[in-house]
Amino acid sequence: MRFAATELPGVLRVSQERMADARGFFARLHSPDEFAAAGAPFEPIQTSLSRNDAAFTLRGLHFQAPPHAEAKLVRVTRGAIYDVVVDLRRDSPQFKRWIAATLSADNGEALLIPAGCAHGFLTLEDSTDVLYQIDRAYVPGYAQGLRYDDPALGIVWPSAPRVVSAADLAWPALAD
Repeated sequence: MRFAATELPGVLRVSQERMADARGFFARLHSPDEFAAAGAPFEPIQTSLSRNDAAFTLRGLHFQAPPHAEAKLVRVTRGAIYDVVVDLRRDSPQFKRWIAATLSADNGEALLIPAGCAHGFLTLEDSTDVLYQIDRAYVPGYAQGLRYDDPALGIVWPSAPRVVSAADLAWPALAD
């Protein structure tokens, strides 16, 4: 695996090192030792899958509130997404800033998102599956979110969403 820093502290791009032959390829997706050696210890205890039938489906922006904030490794196993991370850590020099990356099954990229950041994505293809590895168990009642179109964040999405849940439309703006 290869690790690359982003503009947000602790948010890393994780690239696969694919070993290819006539059958296809093999790639390691997670190794606690490699993450620790990269300065980003991460040991998931929960794995989740998000199935998205239609292109331009939006999910987010989601996070777990303290004391149950969670780090996650997000990757696409089928299709492609425009993935967004917003830094909500008040002590961060990048507080309220966001980054985006295109993650796809083809490029094999993943994002490691630390606790204290909100996450959301817009699918770019029909039939897109997003795999999450999470470092702690989900605790009901601590799920939080922000509006994907909050003007205070100014996120530039590649397209207007066509499918958004009522719950995601009900999240407050950051100022609220």
